[in-house]
Amino acid sequence: MIRAIVAGVGGRMGRVVSQLILEGAELELCGGVERRDHPAVGRDLGELLGGKGLGLWVESDLERIIDRGEVLIEFTSPEASLEHLEVVARHGKAAVIGTTGFNPDQLARMRSLAEKASCLWSPNMSLGVNLMYALVERAAAALGDAYDIEVIEAHHHFKVDAPSGTAIKLAEVLAGATGRSLSEAGVYGRKGQVGERKRGEIGIHAIRAGDIVGDHTVIFGGMGERLEVTHRAQSRENFARGALRAAQWIVNQGPGLYSMKDVLGF
Repeated sequence: MIRAIVAGVGGRMGRVVSQLILEGAELELCGGVERRDHPAVGRDLGELLGGKGLGLWVESDLERIIDRGEVLIEFTSPEASLEHLEVVARHGKAAVIGTTGFNPDQLARMRSLAEKASCLWSPNMSLGVNLMYALVERAAAALGDAYDIEVIEAHHHFKVDAPSGTAIKLAEVLAGATGRSLSEAGVYGRKGQVGERKRGEIGIHAIRAGDIVGDHTVIFGGMGERLEVTHRAQSRENFARGALRAAQWIVNQGPGLYSMKDVLGF
């Protein structure tokens, strides 16, 4: 059984991941980590999850418990994820990171740390979303510049980054499939007298409302028709199950930065 530590264990995703580990037979929950000012720190991990005590206390310092586990499953913030990945790299462990909102410098730091650790990062752990990447890549390559491309994402009002990491990844896939640079083709929302839509644009739009778990749509708009590819997440459980599958896979890999595409063999 693979021993797993969950970072961000007091958050929405961390709780779901931890509960699924307890319910399953493939992984063993051996620790949880939260930021120093989080009310979960010091609590029994089992009681935090609404069950009986496990004799495992939520820690604020990953260094104190890293030797208990083989893999860290991480849903926190970019800053915390990189701090934790440094600990993982020093101890020769593996990491699955589902955190979003990394800037280019932070992603470069992640790649550097992954030279010393087995690290899987995906802005969306859902198996369906990762299949969506492959589908829209093929569609974009086939349709080419004759079809306008728009990406629309919707999430709950608690989400702090926009556009979502998944929407950005979709746009990157679409740009690559059509020979474009997202830094030049990407248009993030529109307002005012923007003029006629330019050929080659990739529109990216974010919606924040209520408790939407996560919806993503790619529109290919042609003259007289449009093709839409949509993924709707009905609960966070699909992201968590993807993370657990990734954790089982990453512990058998050498140092490097991997994605769900590697896990699924695309």
